[in-house]
Amino acid sequence: MAYELLKRRMIYSGRVFNVVSRQVRLPDGRAQEYDIVEHNGAVTILPLEEDGNLIFVRQYRVGATAELLELPAGVLHEGEDPALGAAREVREETGCAAAQLIPLGGFYMAPGYSTEYMHVFLATGLSNDPLPQDDDEFLQVERIPAARALEMAQSGEIQDGKTLVSLMLAKDYLTPFVGKV
Repeated sequence: MAYELLKRRMIYSGRVFNVVSRQVRLPDGRAQEYDIVEHNGAVTILPLEEDGNLIFVRQYRVGATAELLELPAGVLHEGEDPALGAAREVREETGCAAAQLIPLGGFYMAPGYSTEYMHVFLATGLSNDPLPQDDDEFLQVERIPAARALEMAQSGEIQDGKTLVSLMLAKDYLTPFVGKV
């Protein structure tokens, strides 16, 4: 199917994303306008300790109007390499640096209206090496056994989409710890 971008008009320019109107020619020749959130992309990190614990953060999310348990994550700076962004974010949010960052894949957060692509990394060989958190972040760090985290994902206790997808992408790496709850 052939789609063609005809026009792009800025509606809103923000700190983390822009909202644009895109006029697109559809395969049947008609033109249709779409409002799109343009985003630099982001990273999610699964910090896995040697004992099989995953490091999560609990934080209040304004959009959900609730505190959510999530894997550490963050927005990429414009043009930033995802592995460098992951190395920075894991230090900011957990206080730990990773000796190894293993890319696990990625996914679009909400492709119907956003360009945001989330890169997922497994972080191992963790050591204490904090960076300052962002001014608007108030995070509570929680260590949870990998087996328990998978149970929480399955039962609905974890409601953050990026965390659920990331746990699925890391399942092969977490398998050795499934017997430990």
